[in-house]
Amino acid sequence: ESRERGARVVIALLDSKARQTIPGDVDATVVDVALPRERGFTIPGDGHPSEDGHRHYARSLEPVGHGGRRYVPLIGTIGLFILICNIQGVVPTLITPTATVCVPFGCSVVVFLYYNFHGFRVKGIFGYLRHLGGPMLVISPLFFIVEVFSNVLRMLSLTARLWANMLAGVALPIVFAGLIPIGVPGIFMGLHIFESFLQAYVFIILPALYVSLATSEEH
Repeated sequence: ESRERGARVVIALLDSKARQTIPGDVDATVVDVALPRERGFTIPGDGHPSEDGHRHYARSLEPVGHGGRRYVPLIGTIGLFILICNIQGVVPTLITPTATVCVPFGCSVVVFLYYNFHGFRVKGIFGYLRHLGGPMLVISPLFFIVEVFSNVLRMLSLTARLWANMLAGVALPIVFAGLIPIGVPGIFMGLHIFESFLQAYVFIILPALYVSLATSEEH
């Protein structure tokens, strides 16, 4: 108990010192995530679910940068939707919607429109077009074509990655169940669940990165 009380005092002192050095234009919510709060503070390793989950989710949105909370609703909703679509195929009589190409493609189109919309919102129409044109005016037309093509490829790669992985996750258990019906289907079911979470996580990280690239300030 005395060690915990001493840890609380040290953290409180560090908290107050760190807050004095933080610029005034930094969002307070970022400070609350980055610094342990004196009220409700838990020693790392205690496994407090609300604090640990809060910090873990904040770290997962680091690619977005400052003001990332603005993008949480849509990116988080897409990630949850994909997770549910991925994992429901484990339930008997239900299918895996993401194993059909139209569902991943639809989600990819939403992501494509979303991060380009915020690019135009932050930089303006001409500013975002100039951003796509690159820093050198001489080769900006060529650079613009390459960037547009690259952005379209992002949408197609998101679609192909999710669709191919989930299609394989559905097809492999069926094939091996016909060859070895005992034990093997359960192994592939576990792999399918793991792949469901992994692909949903990827579909959160990559859109966050695309938003960051579209809205970042050029130096």
